[in-house]
Amino acid sequence: MPASALSRMLSLAGSMLVALMLLARAALAADIADFVGDYIGSAEMLKSDGTLESRDMSVSISETSNGFNVSWKTVAFKHDGRVKEQTFSIDFIPTDRSDVFSAAMKRNVFGHEVQLDPMKGEPFVWGRIWGDTLTVYSLFIDDAGGYEMQQFDRTLTGDGLDLNFSRVRDGVPERSINTMLEKR
Repeated sequence: MPASALSRMLSLAGSMLVALMLLARAALAADIADFVGDYIGSAEMLKSDGTLESRDMSVSISETSNGFNVSWKTVAFKHDGRVKEQTFSIDFIPTDRSDVFSAAMKRNVFGHEVQLDPMKGEPFVWGRIWGDTLTVYSLFIDDAGGYEMQQFDRTLTGDGLDLNFSRVRDGVPERSINTMLEKR
């Protein structure tokens, strides 16, 4: 067999192997039922000035009649004694894409759950399950046309969820947090 034919055959076999591995990973994707529960934890976040800020975090994941809900809370303890608390709750519904979910954050005039409009300064939010990780993405477009992208990866572990959070503004990483959230 000529070397070029063998090379093409090996390249094709390699491509098929990669495709099969990706399909296998998708087939092994966790189901939302695997994530259902309440999780708590804390983390130390390194701020841009070099100081550490303590944060308590919790997340609750539940099934709904047509999808699932992710609710989370972050409590930041400031060095000056202030406490900043943020709470979010988002319903997700299935899309036509396997393991990709649309945020159902408002209802349109026909009563259907729809995404918010990022061109109006509202966040565009979606989620996906890839393997054993539930990811929630949030895209914000500011008044000048710049963007902020937040990503919450919640990966199943034997004890709960491994949380990896990152925030990027106009291509520049601004913040990241990694911590373990234990299942209650």
